[in-house]
This record gives sequence, structure tokens and C-alpha cells, in this order.
Amino acid sequence: MKLGIIGSGKIVHDFLTIADQIPNLELTALATTKRSHQIGLDLQKEYQITKLYDNNDDLFNDPNVDTVYVAVPNSFHFSISKAALEAGKNVICEKPFVATVDEARELKAIADQKKLIIIEAITNIYLENFKFIEENLDKIAPIHVVNLNYTQYSSRYDAFLAGDIQPAFDPKKDGGALMDLGIYNLHIIIKLFGKPEAVNYFPTMQKNIDTSGILHLSYPDKQASSIAAKDSFSPNVSTIEGEKGALIIYGHPNEMPKVGMQLKGQEVKVINNNKYSHRMVAEFIEFTKIIAQHDFKEADQAFTHSLNTLAVLQEAKSQR
Repeated sequence: MKLGIIGSGKIVHDFLTIADQIPNLELTALATTKRSHQIGLDLQKEYQITKLYDNNDDLFNDPNVDTVYVAVPNSFHFSISKAALEAGKNVICEKPFVATVDEARELKAIADQKKLIIIEAITNIYLENFKFIEENLDKIAPIHVVNLNYTQYSSRYDAFLAGDIQPAFDPKKDGGALMDLGIYNLHIIIKLFGKPEAVNYFPTMQKNIDTSGILHLSYPDKQASSIAAKDSFSPNVSTIEGEKGALIIYGHPNEMPKVGMQLKGQEVKVINNNKYSHRMVAEFIEFTKIIAQHDFKEADQAFTHSLNTLAVLQEAKSQR
């Protein structure tokens, strides 16, 4: 995969630290804004990125790029992903995918027409610890209660309170706790249990944005809650509770560093099956395989899951 990256923010810096762990991935190009050109120069030098652009179109027109990683503020995901597809590039788009179901379907239609791959980058559902949870649901079933918690006091929260509004807290850029943190909880719930019958979001609003909130999802046989908070501190423990026992996620749900299972009447068993020390390695290894093998079946399944998640997310956002 010859990868061109759009963006130079925190997630790009994070990804570049592990790009050398992804087999068959070549860092072909990076595009930044003109304002961030010096950051781009520094990244190009440190990570030996072949080309640096300060114009997205130049990257789209680079014949040595076959896949574009869209790693920009949420509000630009759709427009940049669409431009990349129209230029004939596969697209890996950071979470949350796009703003609406209609936008997602429009991108998929372009990808299908051009026989390209489009996929959402969402770390947790590709982790081995998530697969442990998925494979052991039957052992604790029937399941009646799901409670996921992703609380992380934001490094930008104090600046936000002082009036410095960064993209993660900017309603005009589709920020907020639901979009930034809650999306991880939601992907877990939808991947495990499918779409719910009812969606209710109860946010804590400050300066027209949800700095925290509780999302409630109702199923015929279970109730699921998702706590997402950028304005609080918590040790972060999540549980999936059934009649025969419980499955436990220790730590932030985007990383799932440890998981556990406790069957009724037994001691808890805590494990870590994750193969890699960084949360992004597993997903990008999978994306590279899908794109190299033109595995449209796998890409379609991933898109359907993202679409189901986005439908719930869109409904929750409308309740802010």
C-alpha cells in the first residue's frame, strides 16, 4: 500500500510512530495546510516520507499514491474522502466516519463505481482483546446489561473553559464527547449486538457542545449504556453482564489493554491477547491486507457495520 496522508494533527503523529510496523506499507506522501507546512517538513524528515505537499489536490494527483488516509477534523472527512475517491484512490477515513448516513452512502457509491476500497479507521474492533470479548459472549449469556465507560479528562478542556475552542470541542467542526470518545463505545456495542430499537442521548452541554454524556440504547432483551466524558476523571472499567457471568474491559475502550471474564461463582480471569503495544497497528495491518487483496467482501462488511454505527450516532447527535 502506497499511502498518502492528509493532515498533520495528533492522530497523524500517533500513526507515524508505528507505520514501520505495518508490512507492505510505504509512506509515499503527506499533505498539510500551508499554515502547518513546517510541521509537515519535520514529519517528512523524521519518518522519511517521500513527498510533501501543501495542497490536497497535488497529493490526489500523485501517481505513486494508491490509498489516502484522511486524518483531519471531523467536519472535513466527507469532502476530502470524496475528492480522494474521485481521484481514483482507496480511502481509509478516521473515525467518526462522516456526519450522516447519506454522506456515507454517497462515498460508498463512488467507491463501488470505481472499484475502490473505503473503510473507517476504528481501532478497537480490530484488537485481539475485542475478539476475546466477541468469542466469549455465549459463555455469559443471556446478556441483559451493557455498561461501557470512556472517560478521559481532555488536555484541551482547560483551554476550552478559558475560551480557546479547539476542533475537539468545536460544534462547527463536529466535535464533542460523543463524537470523540463515545464513538468507540458505540462501535463495540453495535459490533456485538447490532442496531438497537431505541436511542436516547443525555449530554452535559457547555458552550453548545457536549463535554460529556450518557447514551442509552434499548434492545428487546438488554439495555446498553455508553458513558463518554472529556470533562471528568475515571479509572475506566466497562462491563457486559449476563446471567452466567460478566465480561470486563479494563482501561480506555479504544485501546482495550486488558479484558477479563468472571463466570458466576468463579474468580475473574484477566488477560491481554493484544499482539501489539500500540492500538493502531492491528487495524492498519488489516486495512493493508484488504486493499492489497481487493477484498471487497470484507470491505463491504466493514462498511455495513460503520453505516449501522453511524445511523445510531446520527440519531444521538440530533438529541444534543
